[in-house]
Amino acid sequence: MDALAKRHHLTEKQVYDVVKLVFDGFTDTLKKDGRIEIRGFGSFTVREYGAYKGRNPRTGNDVQVKPKRLPFFKVGKELKGMVDG
Repeated sequence: MDALAKRHHLTEKQVYDVVKLVFDGFTDTLKKDGRIEIRGFGSFTVREYGAYKGRNPRTGNDVQVKPKRLPFFKVGKELKGMVDG
């Protein structure tokens, strides 16, 4: 955040507040089953996973894992191309 503050002549607190505002907006949208798309970067959605039987890696015992909702990111074509070269 320091580099962003210097580049745009802002205080670190101002940069922090803006970044927090954006991330809070993302979080609120995903909580409401919304979709976030950032053109050229990617999109965020929420995926639902059903309950399943898992294994505790420490003890080796079987455990029942509850259903859950998790954020999922799908990379955009442009970002993928830039990273891949």
